[in-house]
Amino acid sequence: MENLLTTEIINERTLADLLTLEFLVSIFSSVLGAIVILIAGFIIGGWLRTRVVRVGQMNRHLDDTLFAFLGNIVRYVVIGFAFLFVLNTFGVQTTSFIAVIGAAGLAIGLALQGTLSNIAAGVMIVFFRPIKLGDFVEVNGQMGTVKEINLNFIEMANLSNVQVIIPNSQVWGNTIVNYSVYDSRRAEWTFGVGYGADLKLAEETIRETILSDPRARTEPAPFIQVNNLGDFSVDFLVRVWCASGDVFQFQADMKRQVKEALDKAGVDIPFPTRTLISAAE
Repeated sequence: MENLLTTEIINERTLADLLTLEFLVSIFSSVLGAIVILIAGFIIGGWLRTRVVRVGQMNRHLDDTLFAFLGNIVRYVVIGFAFLFVLNTFGVQTTSFIAVIGAAGLAIGLALQGTLSNIAAGVMIVFFRPIKLGDFVEVNGQMGTVKEINLNFIEMANLSNVQVIIPNSQVWGNTIVNYSVYDSRRAEWTFGVGYGADLKLAEETIRETILSDPRARTEPAPFIQVNNLGDFSVDFLVRVWCASGDVFQFQADMKRQVKEALDKAGVDIPFPTRTLISAAE
């Protein structure tokens, strides 16, 4: 009887040891499987990101910033699925977990409305590309060259080469003037001559001076006509097309050259005058 009891105790201990060993093996295999899944997720995610970025780099007509952004999205999606597989390995109900993440995301979203609006605007800028790196733009009252575009802000260097940071929500929600989209632009001037001046001579002098510059284009046709009869002058409105990169210097150079040409041709350039009449005592 005593031997039978001892045998039963030994069997129970052996069974407990076997169950403990089986539990440890199960935990070890689950942890090992989770590590393998995570490593595979990071490797596959990184490989897919590299492939997506390379697609943008191989074609010069495609935007590198957009494909870098898409590559990061692909990488994070793959890693996210890897974490879900890991949770399934440990028996966690992913539906409940996703619901918790959704509730937490809603709370975080309410707390970070300003930041999320910048990110949402950044996504729109990256996808629709109203501006690109190197473009000369005017945004929210600021003018400069675009140096960086990310999901929170854009960085510009203004005309004085000073850094300007504009949040994306203020970029996407405002009018964007992009001076770099088209190859040509129209330069514009207003030149005033005196009422006693020879208007035909003045027009010919202005036309010859501007069109003799190699930066001036004859197509589309230049516009040079009297536009206004002011208090002190007859004003010529002049519009001539040139390359987009030349417009600022072209306009500045022609102001001086046209003035000198009009002086040489003897065309009077007026200045405001005032006549004082004293009342007779």
